[in-house]
Amino acid sequence: MSLVSLFTDVASEMLYPIMPIYLKSINFSIVLIGVLEGIAEATAGLSKGYFGKLSDNQSLRVPFVRWGYLLSALSKPLMALFTFPLWIFGARTIDRFGKGIRTGARDAMLSDEATPETKGRVFGFHRSMDTLGAVIGPLSALAFLYFYPGQYKTLFFVAFVPGMLAIAFTFLLRDKNPTPKEHTLPTPFTGFLRYWNESPGAYKKLVAGLVMFTLFNSSDVFLLLKIKEAGQSDTTCIFIYVCYNLVYALASYPIGILADRLGLKKIFIVGLVLFTAVYAGMAVANSLYAFLGLFCIYGIYAAATEGIAKAWISNITNKKDTATAIGTYSSFQSIGAMVASSLAGLLWYKFGAAATFTATAVVTGLVVVYFMGLKGERK
Repeated sequence: MSLVSLFTDVASEMLYPIMPIYLKSINFSIVLIGVLEGIAEATAGLSKGYFGKLSDNQSLRVPFVRWGYLLSALSKPLMALFTFPLWIFGARTIDRFGKGIRTGARDAMLSDEATPETKGRVFGFHRSMDTLGAVIGPLSALAFLYFYPGQYKTLFFVAFVPGMLAIAFTFLLRDKNPTPKEHTLPTPFTGFLRYWNESPGAYKKLVAGLVMFTLFNSSDVFLLLKIKEAGQSDTTCIFIYVCYNLVYALASYPIGILADRLGLKKIFIVGLVLFTAVYAGMAVANSLYAFLGLFCIYGIYAAATEGIAKAWISNITNKKDTATAIGTYSSFQSIGAMVASSLAGLLWYKFGAAATFTATAVVTGLVVVYFMGLKGERK
């Protein structure tokens, strides 16, 4: 599973740091970029809950994983075929729809390979491998653009190759229960919302805090745009993004081990504190070294939160509902990301970058206080 994620991230992250540059080159405004990212994340969100519930109902994981990664791979060349806004929106949405199909099933497979005492390291190892792809991808993009400057469209076709390698690795995966349940009831598209009503209280408290954070945690595209706005080159943007992912990849597994020993909650809160510091710093940063330092800290934040949150959720929910629980959380998270990215675009347009980053830092500080007061959860 980690190899599948690695090659998928090589493909995705070849494009991610140049995405805002490419979109601006085809006349997308900052507001339209924010709306694009928001709609894409909302699509992923609405589908994550449904397909997570469907995966649990059918007791199947691999078909959801394979089809999800396939759609994401196919979306890469589609982004470069035409530059019409509706076409770009459609291709980006297909990519996120693929993420929605696979997320719950993938994370449930990871959870099944762990015990409550090893969830942090299992999810941490997966994040390390996944993010290693986010180092290789931008470096590959950097090398390509060095020899073929400005050839953004061609890069989208090149990214299709590692995407298909990821699909090949999905054929090595096997379901523990290869025969789906018989006589399962139909799964309504909003069926995952019922789980929210039936879920444990600890799950509701945890997810409520996570969603509060997500509502102001906009796409990383805005961090890259701030670097670009400060006068840094495309190459510098990609280099800084590579450094962030390298720190993220190197830190995820050891931080996962540390979380198993000290508690998932403690490590998650430390991650949020680091996030607050980074966004406060981005509001005033203008130099290369400031951006580089902040993005390295940002990598530690990501390692201390992304996999840890899912490990925490899987520890406080029933094993048979793992895909539904993570899918439901991911749905709320993606809808929150839609709001966050759209709001960030508007704040930036009206008041500038500093206001956008300052508002995010202030709200995250309040979320830290919320999590510090959270009681009664299994760590």
